Amino acid sequence: MRKDREYNDGFTHKGMRKILVDTLRDKGITDETVLDAINSIPRHFFLESAFEKIAYENRAFPISADQTISHPYTVAYQTQLLQIKKGDKVLEIGTGSIYQTTILAALGAQWVYTIERQKKLFDEQKEYYHFRKQYPNIKFFYGDGFKGLPTYAPFDKILITAAAPFVPPLLVEQLKPGGLMVIPVDEGDAQRMMRITKNLDGTLIEELFEEFSFVPMLQGKNI
Repeated sequence: MRKDREYNDGFTHKGMRKILVDTLRDKGITDETVLDAINSIPRHFFLESAFEKIAYENRAFPISADQTISHPYTVAYQTQLLQIKKGDKVLEIGTGSIYQTTILAALGAQWVYTIERQKKLFDEQKEYYHFRKQYPNIKFFYGDGFKGLPTYAPFDKILITAAAPFVPPLLVEQLKPGGLMVIPVDEGDAQRMMRITKNLDGTLIEELFEEFSFVPMLQGKNI
């Protein structure tokens, strides 16, 4: 995290972002609102300064607590599946670097509730003063993602940014009828991206998409 430097998003950064957006479009991302959000968020600011010159390559980078900031394509792909609409109330499991979180907020979600189980990452998120001021609709929580946030449920959309060994039943309960959940499911080296639609009668429709690789979704909190 670049807390030791002033926020700086210059012409070079914006040019690199434009190239990244063109790359994502070529790879099949078709939702222009998602591409616009990615074009507006300075990814380099969520990384250590050593990665600045390569921050807009389509690759993952390490962050604190042995976690990663996902490939931009993965971020765009999950976000596109989630179909964020203005006014949505969103739950994100796995805050990480808060890059994905700010993308959700930039798309016009009314509220983004995000849970991080790693105490070190949760504490570092407090240092992102620029983005916390720009997106006051983001609410940060330290907790167990498998439990969700029942006090704030139901949610229009739920996004899981870690490899889940199964679909957490408590998260399904917290999804509003008519809502969508996007979750990478399965253990091992690769996970299948799944989108779950909760029907008005409570039944579920599951759609399977491409395979990705995520860090594992773990239960409990890591102090």
